[in-house]
This record gives sequence, C-alpha cells and structure tokens, in this order.
Amino acid sequence: MESVNDLDSKQQALKPIRTKIAGGEEESGKKPYDIEEEEEEPLSPAARIFHEPNFNVYIIAIMGWKTKMDLQVVKAHFVRTLLKHPRFSSLQVKDDDKGGAMRWVRTKVDLDKHIIMPDLDQKTESADKLVEDYISDLSKTSMDLSKPLWEFHILNIKTSDAESLGVFRIHHSLGDGVSLMSLVLACTRQVSDSEALPTLPVQKSSNPNPVKSGGVWSLIKMVWYTFVDVLMFIATALFLKDTVTPLTRHRKKGVGSGSRRFAYRTVSFDDIKLVKNAMNTTINDVVMGVSLAGLSQYLNRRYGEAEGEAVATQKKNNIPENIRLRATLLVNIRPSPGIHALADMMEKGTKAKWGNCIGSVLLPFAIALRDDPLDYVRQAKATIDRKKQSQEAGYTFLIVKLVLKLFGIKAAAFLFHRVPNHTTLCFSNIVGPIEEIGFNGHPLAFIAPSCYGQPHGLMVHFQSYTNKMTFILSVDEATIPDPHQLCDDIEESLKLMKDAVIARGIVKENLIK
Repeated sequence: MESVNDLDSKQQALKPIRTKIAGGEEESGKKPYDIEEEEEEPLSPAARIFHEPNFNVYIIAIMGWKTKMDLQVVKAHFVRTLLKHPRFSSLQVKDDDKGGAMRWVRTKVDLDKHIIMPDLDQKTESADKLVEDYISDLSKTSMDLSKPLWEFHILNIKTSDAESLGVFRIHHSLGDGVSLMSLVLACTRQVSDSEALPTLPVQKSSNPNPVKSGGVWSLIKMVWYTFVDVLMFIATALFLKDTVTPLTRHRKKGVGSGSRRFAYRTVSFDDIKLVKNAMNTTINDVVMGVSLAGLSQYLNRRYGEAEGEAVATQKKNNIPENIRLRATLLVNIRPSPGIHALADMMEKGTKAKWGNCIGSVLLPFAIALRDDPLDYVRQAKATIDRKKQSQEAGYTFLIVKLVLKLFGIKAAAFLFHRVPNHTTLCFSNIVGPIEEIGFNGHPLAFIAPSCYGQPHGLMVHFQSYTNKMTFILSVDEATIPDPHQLCDDIEESLKLMKDAVIARGIVKENLIK
C-alpha cells in the first residue's frame, strides 16, 4: 500500500479529500470527526467491492456474557485495545479528484457514537424475541460513513442463554471475517489467567493434502480439479444457476431488500467430536454433514407442505430428484494474523498483516433423505476431500483481481456478487478458544458470528468455544420464515448421528479428549 511520508505532501493530499467525507459536504469548516494527518492508505480492491450497492456486507458478532455488562468498563477497555487498530480508528474518505477512490484516514474516535446501550424493556415476556428483533432491525440500516464503520451494542437483558449480550456490527471492508474474529478474541483474556490470551486448538487434518504427499499423479489431479472448478466458477458467474427451491431467495426483491433474521443454537462440541473420531473424519466434515442433513429434512418438510400435506413426515420423500444446490464458501487466501500478533499490535504498536484477500469455493450439497444419518457425513467428507485437491480459491481470487484491473471496480463487484447470486447459501466454520475467556471481568458464554447484505437467502456459520458449538443462521425472512425450525432440524440431525455412532458400538475410548 502506498503512504504519504512527507508532512507537506500529506497536507496537500488531504486537501481534496476533505472536501467530501462519506458523501457529505463540510459546513463552516466543521468535520464530523477530527482527521489526524498521520496515515492515509487506499482501500484494497476487496474493501471497495464491499461498498458497492449490490454487495454492501456487514459482519454481526453476537456475544453472550455470564454477567451484566458495565458500559464504562467496556469503553475503557476499547481505548486500550480496539482503538489501537488503525482500521477501527480511521475514516473511509472519498477523493473526488481521483474518481471517487476511497482512502483510510486516521481520526479521533468518539466512543459515544460507537458503543450503544439501548433502554430495553426488562419486563418483556420474551427477552429472546426482543433481542432477536433488535438484531434483525440492525440489518435494515447502514452505518453513518462519517465515522469509523463499527459499532458495539450492549444489551443488558437476561435471555435463555446469557445474562447480557454484546453485538458487534462491523462493515466487511474493515477486514475478512476470520481476521476480525481474531481481533475480537485478542481483546479478551482467559478467565483462569487474566494475563493469558485465548488458546486456539491446533487443527490436525485426517485428510492430508494429496499434493503435499508428492507424486506426478497428485499434481495431475490438482491441475485437472482446479481447471474443472475454475470452469464451474466462470459458468456460474455467466449462466449456471442452482435449482429453484424453497431456500432460493426471490431475485425480484433485489439485494439488501427486506430484513435478515438471526437464529442461533448451541450444541455440545463433544457430540461433534464423538462423531468425528468414530468416523475418522474432521470437524469440518461433521458440521457440513450435519448441515446437509438438517437442510434435507427442512426442504423435505417445505416440499411436503407445498403439496398440501398436513404433516410432512421424515419417512416420506418429498424432495425432487437432481436438485442442484451449492454453498459459496468465501476463503481468505492470505493467512490471517494470529491472536498474539494482533494483541502485540494493540499493546506494542507492532505491525500485523491485514486486509481482504478473498477467493470463492463452490461446495455442492447433495440434498436427499438417507436411511443412515452417518451417510451425510460420508458425503460431506467426499466433497471436502475433493475440494482439498484443488486450488480453486486462489484462482477465483485472481480472476476477480484481473477483472478489476481490466474493467474496474463495478465489473469486479458484479462478478463477486454474481456467483453468490446463482448459488443457494453461504457456509463457514470458525475455530474458537478451547478455554473460557472473559472481557475485563465479563465471562463469555457463547459467540455467534454472521453477516448481512449478501445475496444469499441463507448463511450457515459454525463457531466453536470451549466444549460448545454454536451455529447461527442468517436468513432472509421472505425466503425462510421459520429459521428456528431449521435450527431444530440441524440440532436433531446431530443427535441422530450421535445415537447411530453409539448404537453401532463404534465409539472408541479416546473419542473425547
């Protein structure tokens, strides 16, 4: 990234930028924020894409706490941590003299405009519904671009799974999801040791990359699978659409129209590890298999209801044959900064890699009713093993980058939006801390990240934390009016898999470590 080192050149560079901040003219020399002439960097191409009208994406992170949150403690902690990160203390400023290009410009942050503590009805009959409605309402609004694009909402009301909640809302232009979650975790410490940072598990794959194992045949397969996957990516961008199902978002409504609803459920991580170890697979295989099973049950019910059945039972197959249903997996192709690197950046002023370098992977979901619930995990494992032999994410990133260079930001944003618009859902799984963590005396009960502003009618995110796994659905209300039913189906699918493993006696002594 370029920067302006000379003070005089910085002052000259800032002159044209200050004529317009976030689309609003300055009045009488007053600015919504005081600009600090210390840093001025251009937004990355991916960050600019997230500002396009058809892909204006926000990250939501719902954090449940075991105690009520103290507003002043939160403010003081953010001053020491989050505000030390340049993206959380910078404006995104348009330079009209350079064709509307946007740049990061450091500013003084007024926390009163970023930390929001609404007055909630403590006597409500359903605190869960009140919180769900509040978060849903956030998806109907955009943030004021005259301030750094993040907010933290403190909801001091007891729900069924937490004493209070904190909700981050962060514009996706600030960074990719994994990096942002790492930054949030870098602001926390272990409950058992107030000086120790969270520990993430070491991920060991039982499905090693065949390319790394060497051999000409492995290389040939990698080249062939990459070619096929990139060809499918191009075809999807041009014309290849998923089958229209009850999960298909109504295109005529347009991107961003309507509201999103966020439904989440916490299950036992030990149950997932039990299935994983019994079947010699990975956590990713199991959570994708559980999602596949839950979606199959949900679609079977929706198709049965469409046929006028009073009850669409599990035994009757109402799902049409040969459904093409795919998930878009957005992959950060550059290694994300670790928690320790981000903590050092906030405490010691060191540098850490940051930014959006995102490629796409298309995951086919074989929707069907299966007699053996473990078949869903086997199917998911086969799909993921096949994708591990491809360099799809890297090449799709290069395609978008080439389109950006040749045709500009509008064309790149169109392509970046087009593929998700022709697929059915988005899927992700994020690894969380293995021990209990806290935030300045506030122990964390769960964390549930998600997004809104994307073309998909459904996003499925899994987030592990200690011995729990929380999955959160971000749904377009017009497409999926009953997200809690889909949560039930996913949760029930995991139970059936666990029961099948136990019933067949394939549980090993070292299943849960």
